Amino acid sequence: MILDRASTFSDPEVIELLKSRCVNVAIDQWYHRRQKDAEGDYYRKIAAQARGSDWNSTTQGLYLGTADGKLLGFTNNRSPERVKEILKKGLAAFQPAEAAALKNEKPDKNFNYAPPEGGLVISVTSKVLEGHEKSSDPSIRMFQESMGRDTLWVRKDEHAALARGEFPQTLKARLARFNLYDNTRGEPAPWEPSEVKKLEISLKDGVVTGAIHLERADGKCGYTADLRGAVESKDGKVTRLDLVARGTAWGWSGTTAESAPKGKFTLAIALRLAPGSDEADRVAPQGAKSWLPDYLK
Repeated sequence: MILDRASTFSDPEVIELLKSRCVNVAIDQWYHRRQKDAEGDYYRKIAAQARGSDWNSTTQGLYLGTADGKLLGFTNNRSPERVKEILKKGLAAFQPAEAAALKNEKPDKNFNYAPPEGGLVISVTSKVLEGHEKSSDPSIRMFQESMGRDTLWVRKDEHAALARGEFPQTLKARLARFNLYDNTRGEPAPWEPSEVKKLEISLKDGVVTGAIHLERADGKCGYTADLRGAVESKDGKVTRLDLVARGTAWGWSGTTAESAPKGKFTLAIALRLAPGSDEADRVAPQGAKSWLPDYLK
């Protein structure tokens, strides 16, 4: 999480302990607490020792455990001091022992998503540019200065359309509903189809232009923006896709409303073709959590 990078994982002592004494894994617990496979079993074994076994509730946090599934420490506090405390205490109690390698030979297909074959992965970054009230509180400033990160998956047929110089309607709708919102402080709900009031995106001679108006039914949350970008292709494959939406947002539909800007604020969202060399390029889009087939339709 980007907020953790600005707090927990910016502390030099925490970084050194993690680099020198631990094998570090970042997952989305929403998937792993549900997965019916070897990875899910291992995660639940660790998490149950700290959180109990209610797998319908979040198990988010930082866990320190052994290869055979023994919990050595847990915290859901991003304070560097608290994290150092559990790391030092847990590592002091660690006793090396042999453990069988975990082989996830039958991954749960319902929660192990892969990018569409022949499609594209687009990296998405969001940032509130203006609108936050100045604060001297470091924890508040972390939220104010944070960036949201997500991905947009493009189907094979949509990839082919982009390479031909067309921007398919299905891709426009997926982009608008699942990526054009303020996710800099958490996980907002996607826009419902009825909340997409305006969606105009065109691609001509490699140039993308457009405008959107997205608004909740009660009017308390919305986003209006202009879009500009470029698409390049060679031999039937997209080689470049850059797109920026910049406009006015208001309200918040996530769980951290207290840190949202008051009134209207400037929100920018940038999309770029992922290089595919980063493991993060394979992370499933936030919008696919409901069910991948629905997301890609």
